[in-house]
Amino acid sequence: MRLIKNNIEHGGSGSVTLCPEEPEDMWHAYNLIRPNDLLRASAIRRVIHTSQDSGSTTSTRVHMTLEIRVKSLDFDPQSNQLHVAGQIMNETQHTRVGQHHTLDLELHRNFTLVKEIGAEGEGVGWDSIAIEMLKDAVDEGGKRRAEAVAVVMQEGLAHICFIGQFQTILKQKVEMSIPRKRHGGGDHDKGMTKFYQVTLDTLLRQLEFNTSFTASTSNEPVKPILLASPGFVASGFQKHIQSVASTSTPALKRLLPSIVVVHSASGYLHSLSEVLQSPAVKTLLADTKYARETKLMDDFLEHLRKDTNKATYGPREVEFAVDQGAVGRGGGVLIISNRLFRSQDVAERKRWVALVDRVRDVEGGEVRVLSSDHESGKRLDGLGGVAALLTFPIAEEEFDSEEEFDSEEEDEAAEGMNMANGQAEVPAI
Repeated sequence: MRLIKNNIEHGGSGSVTLCPEEPEDMWHAYNLIRPNDLLRASAIRRVIHTSQDSGSTTSTRVHMTLEIRVKSLDFDPQSNQLHVAGQIMNETQHTRVGQHHTLDLELHRNFTLVKEIGAEGEGVGWDSIAIEMLKDAVDEGGKRRAEAVAVVMQEGLAHICFIGQFQTILKQKVEMSIPRKRHGGGDHDKGMTKFYQVTLDTLLRQLEFNTSFTASTSNEPVKPILLASPGFVASGFQKHIQSVASTSTPALKRLLPSIVVVHSASGYLHSLSEVLQSPAVKTLLADTKYARETKLMDDFLEHLRKDTNKATYGPREVEFAVDQGAVGRGGGVLIISNRLFRSQDVAERKRWVALVDRVRDVEGGEVRVLSSDHESGKRLDGLGGVAALLTFPIAEEEFDSEEEFDSEEEDEAAEGMNMANGQAEVPAI
């Protein structure tokens, strides 16, 4: 994402103009744009003209720039298409204020996003989380690319996935019918050879759009390519690539050292999480953002398994730990899913932004925002979307006793209300 103009004011209101340059930029835009924001972008609107003489109608497509008050977003992670619906805010020759329109954001077309701080709390402006998301979205160095590609396969089925810094995307699915292996196996072998070639052609087409896998200079490392399958399908595919590379272009030969074969339970997409958890792959991706997030969740779950009382999860439990000063300097880590910041409820978003700001700016702890489109973020979502590693143990009894105390106070208050209303309790007989 290229930053064209930054007009964010000190108070938190303001606008930015951005130009998405890669498909992944649509994912960043989806996280940046929230309901009640103002979005300005080029649009195509169908205009109907009625002839005064004959009464016949004709329609034309008119290009214009529209500004809408965002109501909802529709994002397709597979195709990286983002549709933003809302009410039109600017009067034009062909539109009126208040009409509904859906803007389709496109690559290499600028859009302007305006965030306001509403007088009655309907807008949150450019808070600390939005600023961090903007920094992640803007690729000033041009180095943000997919960190690995994985081909999860079995006989007649292959899923080609790109593992990026912020999401794992299924780029293409290959499915073919393979003849059953009979005596001699000639038809089966021919079917597998054709399947391997179709998968390789599909893989190479996808790699053309991501130059980090085919580095142009010898000093630039080639990103890893993971081949995973049950049995010997992946190793057979590797041998097929080697045989094709012997008579092919240097670009394909350059990929050979980066290919790693690992085992998976099946060729279906859900086996990718198993592949990424294997020791060989963890070592290979040790320096990537994905691996750091995975290790963080592994450490957290290890604390839970050992019952050290130095790990907690869930909204109320984590907020209680922060109140006790246990998520601060000396190893405290707040782990939170970016899904919580996409909440339609402004008050809910403010709750989590305030928690992040407190841990990072007041308590001095570390904050790690995990992508809900990665395996580690999905594991975190299963724990309520928020967790914490603590600087010192907090016994569960402390939290339970506080809840019991609050419950007793509520019971006493209810009893007092009943007495005040003349509703004294009648003892059971």
